[in-house]
Amino acid sequence: MFSKQTNLILFCLIDMKNPMAILLLVLLIVGVGILFAFKTEQIEMPAYKVVKRIGELEIRTYPKMLVAQTSLAESAKEQRMSNGFRTIAGYIFGSNERNQKIAMTAPVVMKMGDSASMYFMMPKEYTIAELPQPNSKQVLIQEEASKTLAVIRFSGFSSENKIAEYCEKLAAALAKNNIQSKGAFLYMGYNAPWDVINRRNEVAIEVINIEE
Repeated sequence: MFSKQTNLILFCLIDMKNPMAILLLVLLIVGVGILFAFKTEQIEMPAYKVVKRIGELEIRTYPKMLVAQTSLAESAKEQRMSNGFRTIAGYIFGSNERNQKIAMTAPVVMKMGDSASMYFMMPKEYTIAELPQPNSKQVLIQEEASKTLAVIRFSGFSSENKIAEYCEKLAAALAKNNIQSKGAFLYMGYNAPWDVINRRNEVAIEVINIEE
C-alpha cells in the first residue's frame, strides 16, 4: 500500500493542472540534476596543468595516459558520438575477457577529422598489462602521449553544429595570438546524457612552441 503522502504525490504528477504537480516536477528535475552533477565531480579526470590563460583560451599540458579507443565510421556521422560511446562503454561495463568492470572517467574525447575516433581515459591505477582485453575488435587499448592542448570551454548540450562553431572560435583565437597548432580538433564531454545543469564541454587542439 502507498502512504497518504505517496498517493498525494502520484495524484499531483498525474493531474498536471495542479500547481503542486508543476512544483514537484521542477524540484525532481533539479534534484536529479544536482545529484548527477555531484557524481560527475567525483569521477577521475586527467591531471592536466594550466600553463597559460589568454582570455577564454586555456593552454594545458597533459600527461601520457592509457585509453580505450574506437574508430567512428564517417558513414554514421549523425550518430557517431552515441555509437562510439556505446562501443567503449561496453568494454568498461564488462565486455572484456574477464567480464571486469572498469571505473568510468571523464572526459569522453572525440578526435575529429577524416579519421575520427573516440576514447576514454583508463583509471591511473592500471598499467596496460593489467587491463583486460576487449571482446570487441572495435576497441583498442593504447597509450596517448603527453601533449599540450589549447582549450575553449562551453556549457549546455553539445551538437555537431555547436562543436564546429567553437572549433572555429578556437582556431581564430590561436591565429590572433600567433599560436601554432597541429593535428585534428578534439571534443571533450564531461557529463552523462541525462545531466541537465552544470554541463561542461570543451574543444581543443594540440599546440607547439608554447612558453610557460
